[in-house]
Amino acid sequence: MNIKAFIGTAAIAIAAATSGAAHAEDYTITVWSGGTDDNSLYRVDAIEMAADYLERQAAIRGDDLNITVEKQVWSSWDDFKQAVTLAAESGTAPNIIVTGHEDIGPWSQAGILRPIEDYVDFDAWPLNQLYDNLIEVSSYDGMIWGIPQDAEARPFFMSKPDLKAIGYSDADIDALPGKIESGEYTLYDMLDDVKKMQDEGVVEPGYGFGPRVNNGADYWQFYQSFGGEMVDPETGKLVFDKQAITDMYQFFVDAVEMGVTPKTYLGGEWDTFHTNVATGKYGAWHGGTWHKLQWENQYGLEDFFDNVSFSLIPAGNENGRPNTITHPLVYLISTQGTDDDAAISAELVAVASEPRINALHAVQSGHLAIGEAETTIPFYANDRWASEATEKLLPYANSIPNNADFGIYWEAMFKGLESAWAGTTSVEDAVNQAQATVENGLGDQIIIR
Repeated sequence: MNIKAFIGTAAIAIAAATSGAAHAEDYTITVWSGGTDDNSLYRVDAIEMAADYLERQAAIRGDDLNITVEKQVWSSWDDFKQAVTLAAESGTAPNIIVTGHEDIGPWSQAGILRPIEDYVDFDAWPLNQLYDNLIEVSSYDGMIWGIPQDAEARPFFMSKPDLKAIGYSDADIDALPGKIESGEYTLYDMLDDVKKMQDEGVVEPGYGFGPRVNNGADYWQFYQSFGGEMVDPETGKLVFDKQAITDMYQFFVDAVEMGVTPKTYLGGEWDTFHTNVATGKYGAWHGGTWHKLQWENQYGLEDFFDNVSFSLIPAGNENGRPNTITHPLVYLISTQGTDDDAAISAELVAVASEPRINALHAVQSGHLAIGEAETTIPFYANDRWASEATEKLLPYANSIPNNADFGIYWEAMFKGLESAWAGTTSVEDAVNQAQATVENGLGDQIIIR
């Protein structure tokens, strides 16, 4: 990477701002974070901790550096993204934006962002120990725009008591994640098992399989389970795999026809979903690593490891593969303010990415490490969920692309899934409509297979 980091951060910001009383300056740095609840406040609090560190460091040098961090969080992604967009248009954007990596493409093209590689050194601590795949996820069009704020995975879960009730032994349950990883146990094997749970009265009708209640990156896992690729590795273009989309839609239609998932399921309430998980109503379901903490802290789930088996999302057929998607949030630097503001902001992000600080967020919120060194921090390594989820899931995780046009594809895919799931169109018609939408919207920027 380019050594501009020390020139950009140290020379421009720290040295210029703190080289003596005559040049001392106060900085007010704003940080906004989306999708953030009480469990994940370290997304913004870590920036405040970094500011305190830089101020103390400056004081030891005999310099005068004062950084005021103004924090704002949104639980709703839609409200957050609208707020960022409107603020950018009015020239009042935050200095630091904490958002999903998929915003890098459109927001960099819109001129909202500065590439963070201009201000930090990825060959120096602590950024030199970040996972390469997360740096790749934070990049777009040949530049590194952000620093990963966290990582996660989206596991598949099954109820151990319900599996035992239909004849699984403890040894069978322990072996299940390995059978999923090898492709021996598929999504259709799962449907058979949860149907058996319902038939034997272990699980109530319609509660065999509890998918995500609304649109999200999770559903691209099922596309991959049936062999779909989102991006062509040779051309970098988006890929619409017609057979994979067809098989994915058909899987959810089959779940409805088997009676293990309701036709009217999509659009349900998250609170209902989480309550059903915590009270043991579902035979199988999927969610995020961070949900485990929510189920325990907010919904009263007890004895997670005694009651829940977790794994990769199973393969759907011989064309697909078991997988999980990670959707890292990233720290981004906006074009708001001066270059000195940007340099100070980038330095704050670099300090906030130190393993001990990031581990506070990971353990409290149920997220995963952003770098190898973090996994060796005792606070992280001694947390059973963090360490087991890292080992079993993160090596297999990939992500949705940072392609600025991916939103068109994503919307078309989910709209088709909704119509097929609800039975308002056939699977074939839903696939054809999705294909027509992406062809009209993207032209030769998407490959139809």
